[in-house]
Amino acid sequence: MSVQLFAMTCGWLTMPLPMLLDGTEGDIRIPVPVYLVRHPRGTVLFDSGLSPAVQRDGVQALGEALQPYFQIEFGAGEDVAARLASACETDAASIDFLVSSHLHFDHCGGNALVPNARHVVQKREWEAATTPELAAANHFDARDFDHGHPRLLVDGEHDLFGDGTVRCIPTHGHTPGHQSLVVETAGGRVVLCGDACYLRRTIEEMRLPSPIGINDADGMRESLRRLKALQDAGARLMYGHDPEFWREVPQAPRPLV
Repeated sequence: MSVQLFAMTCGWLTMPLPMLLDGTEGDIRIPVPVYLVRHPRGTVLFDSGLSPAVQRDGVQALGEALQPYFQIEFGAGEDVAARLASACETDAASIDFLVSSHLHFDHCGGNALVPNARHVVQKREWEAATTPELAAANHFDARDFDHGHPRLLVDGEHDLFGDGTVRCIPTHGHTPGHQSLVVETAGGRVVLCGDACYLRRTIEEMRLPSPIGINDADGMRESLRRLKALQDAGARLMYGHDPEFWREVPQAPRPLV
């Protein structure tokens, strides 16, 4: 059995485009992606989408600082557990590894729905998220991500299965410990960028988001250069929130590649 990769949409957000591309205007409606990796020795979920609290309370669940920036579409059956069951015939309770690209509400809000997974997060991300002043500065909310999972804090690159097929790579800049996931499938190498590269335009224009969306601008530029080198070497990049690109992405139960 080769490594399989599946993509799922778990809601949509509408937000100011400059928060993704500095110097632009207007709003953009973006998908909230989640990915399932099936490896011969286990299953991996990359990000968990929005919290069920958002279905109940809407934008009020995000807290006062974030509420003005977002509109949310997130209905019944769109949470990560429901999507895993309906699209992948997979019980969220059976997932082995939950890899968080980072600890923002639209990437780890569904963590509680994946109760038995080992949570894989960069050490520097976890340290920032559990240090009050850094958590506030980076808009981390422990209610999204801290649910008592067994935790694997990694420092830099990490090979989940020890065979090179599913690797976490550090791509910080958007947050202190952002990471992306490199997956080697039968159809080729795929890189799940997360918010290290929001849109296709991000990497084509090497354009960062507005300062509100950056922890470390130089670090984010370096991460983009790393992703571009992978792309130039033949990898397929899965941009974090690109709605035009997302229309072309096969959705589970179809494999991504």
